[in-house]
Amino acid sequence: MASEEHEQLIKLLRDRFIKNPERHKGIEWEAVQQKLESDPVKLRSLYEMEHTGGEPDVVGHDNATGLYLFYDCSSETPKGRRNLCYDREALDARKEFKPAGSAMEMAAAMGVELLTEGEYHDLQKLGNFDTKTSSWLKTPADVRNHGGAIFGDRRFGRVFIYHNGATSYYAARGFRGSLKV
Repeated sequence: MASEEHEQLIKLLRDRFIKNPERHKGIEWEAVQQKLESDPVKLRSLYEMEHTGGEPDVVGHDNATGLYLFYDCSSETPKGRRNLCYDREALDARKEFKPAGSAMEMAAAMGVELLTEGEYHDLQKLGNFDTKTSSWLKTPADVRNHGGAIFGDRRFGRVFIYHNGATSYYAARGFRGSLKV
């Protein structure tokens, strides 16, 4: 990253951190920034999360490892990560009308993980996310082995976890990432 991009991203993340204190009670920005400054690879992943519309923010801290947890906190699933099927196997299985890519491959290229079902529920405790969109979630092997994948959204004041064929893709479905720094 160019130093100007680096500085702009740090400022943007700091401003978001300050604006949303309910997401990271008891965590001090200076400690987070120190971790960010010491890991340019993770900072690049946060840049990709931001660049694709994820609005990443700190949502937790692991005392055992000292790592900070970032989730995409955009109100809707990130715009730059929609119209994707679940994974490469699903993409290869499509005979026609293939999407541009898959959620799992894009996440790997960005250096992030898809949120798990538990992480998605944790995110939803911090606000109302995906009220008009939905987000692919890291799918358990037993579901994926049957050709499916799971996704979540919030409707009617509740969080729902659904299933769909992994080959499906929709304009309103993307994925949310998590990153430990």
